[in-house]
Amino acid sequence: MTNAGIDRASSSIPSHEEVQQQLERILSSPEFRLPERARRFLEFVVTETLAGRRDYLKAFTIAQAVFGRDANFDAQQDPCVRIEAGRLRRELEHYYLTAGGADRIVITVPRGGYAPVFDVRQGAEPAYMPQTGKSGRPPPAGDDGRQVNLAGDTISRDRTNRRLSPPRYWLFAAGAVVVFVAAAAMFQYVRSFNTGNERLPGAVSRPTIVVERFESGSDSRAAADISQGITDDIIEKLVPFNDIVVVAVLPRNREGQALTQPLYALQGSIRLEGSTLRSTARLVRRADGAVIWANNYDADMQVQGILKTQASLAEDIATAVARPFGVIFQTDTASIAGSDAFSCILSYYSYRSEMTPQAHDVAKACLRRAVEKMPDDSNVAAFLSLTHLDEFRFAYQLDTKPTADTLNIAKALAERAVQLDPKNARALQALMLANFFGNDPAGALRAGEAAYASNPNDTEVAGEYGLRLSMSGKWDRGCELISEAVSRNAGPRGYYEVGMALCAFMRGDTQAAELWSRMSDLNYNPMHRLVLLSILGAMGKTTEAKEQIAWIEARSPALIPNVRREVVRRLARSEDQQRFFAGLEAAGLPVPDGEAPKN
Repeated sequence: MTNAGIDRASSSIPSHEEVQQQLERILSSPEFRLPERARRFLEFVVTETLAGRRDYLKAFTIAQAVFGRDANFDAQQDPCVRIEAGRLRRELEHYYLTAGGADRIVITVPRGGYAPVFDVRQGAEPAYMPQTGKSGRPPPAGDDGRQVNLAGDTISRDRTNRRLSPPRYWLFAAGAVVVFVAAAAMFQYVRSFNTGNERLPGAVSRPTIVVERFESGSDSRAAADISQGITDDIIEKLVPFNDIVVVAVLPRNREGQALTQPLYALQGSIRLEGSTLRSTARLVRRADGAVIWANNYDADMQVQGILKTQASLAEDIATAVARPFGVIFQTDTASIAGSDAFSCILSYYSYRSEMTPQAHDVAKACLRRAVEKMPDDSNVAAFLSLTHLDEFRFAYQLDTKPTADTLNIAKALAERAVQLDPKNARALQALMLANFFGNDPAGALRAGEAAYASNPNDTEVAGEYGLRLSMSGKWDRGCELISEAVSRNAGPRGYYEVGMALCAFMRGDTQAAELWSRMSDLNYNPMHRLVLLSILGAMGKTTEAKEQIAWIEARSPALIPNVRREVVRRLARSEDQQRFFAGLEAAGLPVPDGEAPKN
């Protein structure tokens, strides 16, 4: 691609902030017309290059990180990365010939590789971008809830994976199924409001979302049936998320006025173009009309039939909207006011993103008060259980000293939460972790299986269950779930990537293990540094290993004498423990003898 005005001999080099702003500008432009997977491709290669990891941008790593391929990926047999790179290059060229014609920063992906190049177009003025956050980058969805795109719309971007599963059926029988699903959804999931109250009875102040019927942009009976079917499927997929309340219709008085206003409205449309189903979806904050999330989706119905297409699309939309740590739950601890249940749940998600002892204490205190006020609410009991369990999971980050009583309290709360609502995925997740750290791996996996069966679209459940399966020795199935969670942007940024690093390390792929480890948030938990240290030791990178040892000695010295205990507590199989210990010792960190932890 050629761009007039670029002088590569010039010493002008764009800053990281300028490149990041240009990336946001491209992704928000209506002239950049690629689907989400290609957008994630561009975002991934730019982010990795800015982080100094351009040498790792190979087809294999991109296939795993962006396309969800497993360790058996073969670039010769599966050209998905090469094909997508070609589409990306063409679309970037189109963008710079249209909307980006006057942009100062030019991003290209030269042929022969996947690492992007950042150039400065001489004489061009710096482009206006939305107000940046502390890092100098535009705030992600949820920092202030609002951004302005080039069309002038108020919008926050939430990066979601929009892959659709391979379809199987065609349009026949759609009408009958639509009627059946609609009736079932209305009967089972529509709940009534209190007059004049924003909250539903029993909802305990959780945010309500009204799912409006998706509009049909095509004049055909098939399109109308599909729009209704997708709406019903989305309701079905959203309902298992216990953090929210879903409604399909608004109750009205005799004058036709709505008795209450949900906090959010999920809106969308579908359009048929030949065999291609195109859909858009957006989440609107009703108080001010701000679009806080939006996305578009494509599916080829010659590959899959309408029923499978609808279900896949509904799963993607429901996950994007309601996933833990997603757009609805993004805030910071200082901005949370109130002691109702949802405020306390927000404080938990906020603490898990900030990961400080102070934020943990705030969330724990809030949830304690909520449990006292609402002893029969399954959700608040589950989240309070998780705050206690985090004193085991993140002891060296939170500077906690958990005891057997801490674990007993956590397990009692988890069991109470499951008793109150046996299908609450968050409650079952808490019970899984309580059993895991209570040295009951079989009980942990039973609870994890039940949690995943209750809501397979809950990315936090999928990721945590995948971690427990993997560390229990069931690496194939566990790593598959962790990969699924990462592809759907689960958890705080950089959290589940350390699980992918462990998966690669245990199968002997140390290069991929180091890449995933460095993609994780190494400052989130000192245990993440320990994983990288073992990988570096196995690779013989002693100089880099010494840097990690120095960090642990300076920031988390209490971890060093307890390394064996912490590893044995997490990795169940002796062969996995020995592989991990061998890497640590090769890195120069002696592993003290000791017994497995007893709780």
